[in-house]
Amino acid sequence: MLQKYAELLVHYCLELQEAERLYIQTTTLAEPLVREIYRVATRAGAIVEVSMHMRGQERIYLNEVYHDAQYDYISPLYRKAMEEFEAFLFIRAPFNLRESQNIDKEKAQRRQKTYKALRQTYFKRTATRALKRSLCQYPTQASAQEAGMSLEEYEQFVYQACGLYSKDPMQEWLKVRQQQQFVVDHLNTCQDIRYLGVGTDISFSTKGRTWINSDGQTNMPSGEVYTSPVEDSVNGHIHFSFPALYMGHEVEGVTLWVKDGLVEKWEAKRGQEFLDHIFQMEGARRFGEAAIGNNFNINRFTKNILFDEKIGGTVHMAIGQSYLQAGGKNTSSIHWDMIADMRKEGEIYADGEKIYEKGAFLIA
Repeated sequence: MLQKYAELLVHYCLELQEAERLYIQTTTLAEPLVREIYRVATRAGAIVEVSMHMRGQERIYLNEVYHDAQYDYISPLYRKAMEEFEAFLFIRAPFNLRESQNIDKEKAQRRQKTYKALRQTYFKRTATRALKRSLCQYPTQASAQEAGMSLEEYEQFVYQACGLYSKDPMQEWLKVRQQQQFVVDHLNTCQDIRYLGVGTDISFSTKGRTWINSDGQTNMPSGEVYTSPVEDSVNGHIHFSFPALYMGHEVEGVTLWVKDGLVEKWEAKRGQEFLDHIFQMEGARRFGEAAIGNNFNINRFTKNILFDEKIGGTVHMAIGQSYLQAGGKNTSSIHWDMIADMRKEGEIYADGEKIYEKGAFLIA
């Protein structure tokens, strides 16, 4: 199974070619998958560099750092990879999903500022695929427990979501690409979008923006279509029916009220203090993304945004950083996706036409 996973990541997601340089970032828990990726990528003629973090590394760093030189340091290899390499693979393989929950917020923000310029380079290069980037998951006990599953169940869930049980996973994702392209082509002829659902009535413009077909290349798994709304065009309110997780914090029952693109009021049934903190950050009160989840192999909430935002029959909107490839202009150090279930009463309108009802497209 790991060999099939590696083949999919190297040849479909990253499309690695001879002499291209791949930078892999993960934890030591993902070593079995890294080994297979290293084998497949090297066989393809690529040059592979690996960075594997140990348990508690980020927490230790932020607890102990005190000197300016430490705050300002960026690994030269990581910098070179973001600025020059052709491919980047981030494998989520957490030891502890709450590791950063009680970290000093000022220290964390200062560290984020260190990476601000390099982060913009990353966004610019990934927007054009000058840096071919993919994000994937290696099943660990921490993620399984968070999802309410045994490790064996979670492994099966991850592999199913990635299409790895099919005879030819790449062909399965090419089918997803074709199916979603029909939706994207239609949406790109429209400019006024409205999400209507339980506790939600929000509209935005996509004039001059592009809807993107997320077909498993930049995320594995994927299965969504997304764009960046015109920043000052978002109006209305939206209730996110699923818990929203960010930086080790869980916020539940979030409702946002928006006027002319700016989040003017926010409320959470649980986690209000953290939500208040996030909305003090630069660029956080504008939206960077609006999207529709379309992966029906993901049929349960797992508290992992890589999977949850793609649940078939949901929509999500992200506060913060926009996608340059979609034409977005909002900049922020955060990008926080929040999800709303549309399967019971949800509707989506494009230029006044109902194109989606109760979790299904009416146009596909």
